[in-house]
Amino acid sequence: MKIKLRNTEIVVTKAGREIVSGNPQFTKHKAGFNENLIRSSVREVLKKAENKKSKLVLFTAFADDNNKLPTLATAKILAQEFYRHLRLGKSNIKKISISCVGKNTLKIFDKGVVAYLKHATEVLQYGPFVTVDAIIEINGKIVVIERSNPPFGYALPGGFVDYGESLEDAVTREAKEETGLKLLNLKQFHTYSNPYRDPRFHTIGTVFTAKGKGKPKAGDDACGLRLVSPKEIGKLTFAFDHKKIIQDYLKTRKIA
Repeated sequence: MKIKLRNTEIVVTKAGREIVSGNPQFTKHKAGFNENLIRSSVREVLKKAENKKSKLVLFTAFADDNNKLPTLATAKILAQEFYRHLRLGKSNIKKISISCVGKNTLKIFDKGVVAYLKHATEVLQYGPFVTVDAIIEINGKIVVIERSNPPFGYALPGGFVDYGESLEDAVTREAKEETGLKLLNLKQFHTYSNPYRDPRFHTIGTVFTAKGKGKPKAGDDACGLRLVSPKEIGKLTFAFDHKKIIQDYLKTRKIA
C-alpha cells in the first residue's frame, strides 16, 4: 500500500495508524465536492507544505455518498495531483500519507492511488515517447543534420518533448539547438506512430514545417548540417523514417 515517486513515499493507511500535527491536511468529507475543488485543494496543501518545508503531509479520506464524484474518482484525482507535483521538480516532502476512515475506503484508495501510480510509473513511463521533427526550408532546400549518435545517418532536426513542454515549444527549442535557426510560419504536417520507426524505442513523432531564419549551423549533438534539394533526398541515407517523411511532404507541397 505504498509507492515511491522520486524521493517521496506515498502511503495509503488505515486511520489511526498515523497522527501528525502541524502539517497541512485535506479532508474529503464535505458534501458537494467536485473535480476542480479537489484539485485546487490538493495543490494548495502541497504548496503550503513546500513553503513550510514539511517532510510529511497527511490527507484524511472519508467515503461520502453526498459527494458529486465517486470515491475512486477522488482517489485518482489525488494520485494525478501527487504525480504532477512531484514531476515538476525537487520536493521537500518525504512522505505523503492518506489516512482512510473505513476498510472499504482503504481498499478504494489503495487501488485509486497506489495501483494507479504504479501503472503510470511502471507501464506508461516506458513509452511510447513523444518526439517532434521539423522540415525547415531555406531557399527551396531542406535542412538536415548528420547525427553524431546512433542511429546514424541524416535526420530532420528534432528530438524528445520535455515534461511540461508543448509540441510547438519543443520543436522550436530543438531546431534552435541543432541548427541555430529561428522558425517562421510553423505548421503541423503529420504525426507518425509506427512502433518500429525508431530502432531505440517506440516513439510517436509529430512533424512540423517551417521557414528557417538565420544562418544554419550544426549544434553540439550533430556532426554536420546540410541544405539539400528535393532531388538529393533519395541519394542520402537517413535515420529513422525521415526519408519517408520528407518524401511524403514533397508529394503534398511543391518547394519553390
